[in-house]
Amino acid sequence: MRRIATRAPLILGIVFCVGVFMFSKLNAANQFIDIGTGGVTGVYYPTGSAICRLVNKNRNQHGIRCSAESTGGSIYNINTIRAGEFEFGVAQSDWQYHAYHGSSKFADKGKFDKLRAVFSVHPEPVTVIARDGSGIAKLSDVKGKRLNIGNPGSGNRGTWEVIEEALGWNRNDLKIATEMKSAETGRAVCDGKIDAYFWLVGHPSVLTQESLVTCDTHLVHVTGPAISRLIADNSYYRRAIIPAGMYGDNPDIETFGVGATFVTSADVSEEVVYTVIKSVFDNFDDFKKFHPALYRLRKEEMFSGLSAPLHRGAVRYIKETGLEYECPEGAYVCLSGCCKK
Repeated sequence: MRRIATRAPLILGIVFCVGVFMFSKLNAANQFIDIGTGGVTGVYYPTGSAICRLVNKNRNQHGIRCSAESTGGSIYNINTIRAGEFEFGVAQSDWQYHAYHGSSKFADKGKFDKLRAVFSVHPEPVTVIARDGSGIAKLSDVKGKRLNIGNPGSGNRGTWEVIEEALGWNRNDLKIATEMKSAETGRAVCDGKIDAYFWLVGHPSVLTQESLVTCDTHLVHVTGPAISRLIADNSYYRRAIIPAGMYGDNPDIETFGVGATFVTSADVSEEVVYTVIKSVFDNFDDFKKFHPALYRLRKEEMFSGLSAPLHRGAVRYIKETGLEYECPEGAYVCLSGCCKK
């Protein structure tokens, strides 16, 4: 009996150690990641959902479970990644730039040095839809009208404020500036509650299509000297065309825009980021089928035009597959991806 009692602590210790080991292994093999997206009527939400679907497809092999969350958009997503509440997010390339450099909306919080790019996604032209009879044919005609400028925390709202400043306007130059989420805007313009709404979106867009066929509305040219200066002064902006015939009988619509980018933090492990990007790129044809705005994507173009360093997990995948990429201005290629000069 004494010998059994002597061995009992040893046996309990072994059981405890095995339990801790199994718990740790289970913990490591079941990791949850969240992706911040945008409103359900835009392209960010289906893009995030597509990424999660492809990650979850093989979760029994890699142990990562992915969830896409509908959010207020770019600025919210970046701030939530910075706070450690989301692992990934979709964000406009201009807000990626400002967050990494601590400028514009991110000046108060300072540089988000740990912000990392994973890959770029679809182009996002500035898109203005106006009621027929509103007198709005070009951007400058919006002055004195009722315009939805986007909900606080969204990339749409932030970009409108940039445009507003470039035009030399203040908020009083609009008759009414509403702050609705994108999902509410189509109904509002058709019901006559607003004269126009503004957003950045990949095309073709379901909400844009619904607005143009549900009531008498039209697309608006977003051009002029102020817009030309914005494009010339900021590398993350570029001229864009919404092609003729994309929405019925619309003509070519001249505008400008940014790119949608998939971002994360340097605190997210190399293995997780590598697994996510591998899930997407190894199933690339399936990924492009999730939304028409993704249809024209090409792998080799998805690592250029980024305004934050690539995450080391993305660099690992690129090196394994031989894909080429460019570092953002002010950085160079190094072993960890892109390093500051």
